[in-house]
Amino acid sequence: MKSNILNVVVIILMASGLCAAQSSAEVVEDFLPSSVNQSGKEYPMVNSEGRVRVQLSAPEATKVQLDISAVKYDLVKDENGVWTGESAPQDVGFHYYQLWVDGAAVPDPNSLYFYGAGRWGSGIEIPSDDQDIFALKDVPHGDLREVHYYSKSSDKVRRAFIYTPPGYQKDQSKSYPVLYLQHGMGENETGWGSQGHTGLIMDNLIAEGKALPFIIVMENSSVNFEKLRASRSEQNPEADSTRRRRGPGGGVDFSAEFKKVLLNDLIPYVETNYRVIANPEHRAMAGLSMGGMQTRLITLANPEVFSQVGMFSGGSISPEDIEKAPEFKNNVKLLFISYGSHELENRRMSFGGDPKVNTEALKAAGMNTHFYVSPGTAHEWHSWRRSLYQFAQLVFKN
Repeated sequence: MKSNILNVVVIILMASGLCAAQSSAEVVEDFLPSSVNQSGKEYPMVNSEGRVRVQLSAPEATKVQLDISAVKYDLVKDENGVWTGESAPQDVGFHYYQLWVDGAAVPDPNSLYFYGAGRWGSGIEIPSDDQDIFALKDVPHGDLREVHYYSKSSDKVRRAFIYTPPGYQKDQSKSYPVLYLQHGMGENETGWGSQGHTGLIMDNLIAEGKALPFIIVMENSSVNFEKLRASRSEQNPEADSTRRRRGPGGGVDFSAEFKKVLLNDLIPYVETNYRVIANPEHRAMAGLSMGGMQTRLITLANPEVFSQVGMFSGGSISPEDIEKAPEFKNNVKLLFISYGSHELENRRMSFGGDPKVNTEALKAAGMNTHFYVSPGTAHEWHSWRRSLYQFAQLVFKN
């Protein structure tokens, strides 16, 4: 009996020593400056584990935290009033983050700023094995243009970003297919070009002969959900509680305003001012998250406008949907659905049924469908970069 007790004590002591050793070596000290730092800034940094280390000089502050992926990490203050600390390992790809200084949320003064979560704030890139898909290479490059046009539907001048492929300026006789590509909730028309690296992804695919050259249009389809819910509640108060249980859109058509802009103003503007092939066979719509859900609503309701559809982390289309919109099956030549693997594992959001099952059921029914899973990523930009990379190799080829 004593021997057994001694053995247990030895095991506990050994385990304690092992844990202490692991704790001391917990953070791998191979940090390098982030690729999206402001010029000349050493911090923030990223190590080989995907940890993010930040540093901020704030001598008079009493508490500073790093806020990333919905988790806050306390920073430690040195004798010079400089606060330093790091996060747990993050998934590969791009992440928004901010700092909390004595209870106030502020952007990191060392990082570049990106529009997300309804504000301009900090972002960081966790290196991935496949970041070559959006690397800046010595290949022919297209142009990403900022354009302004008047929208009758919203009665204002609106901004869009338009990608034109390499060679667009040289050969004035050639016309191109066009993809209308939408961002997610809390983001705007800058997202796909900046966080998503759309231009670089397309330049590299076209140079490798993996994608056909086409034009990409990125507009702002943001929705004020609280205002939308309030408006619908005034019209039908009894249905309000039911709507609130149905997710971000509250069970209402949150694509309605942008649909008017898209169909009545944006598409006519593009087809008047750019050399696009103005027919449904050469017109596509895709989007991420909220933009994917808007794509779903708009293309199901208007199957005569688009023949190519992509939804990235934005629900799926079921056989029941097709029964209600039979022309969608007849007119849509490509339906692409994608998710990050962690999204499918966690299933915290409503997908409107199992997206893989829905997509495979439509394939069995004769539609050209594709289901893609981004390995090791969640509801985040690297999932959507990979999705665009895959979708671009399929679109307009059927």
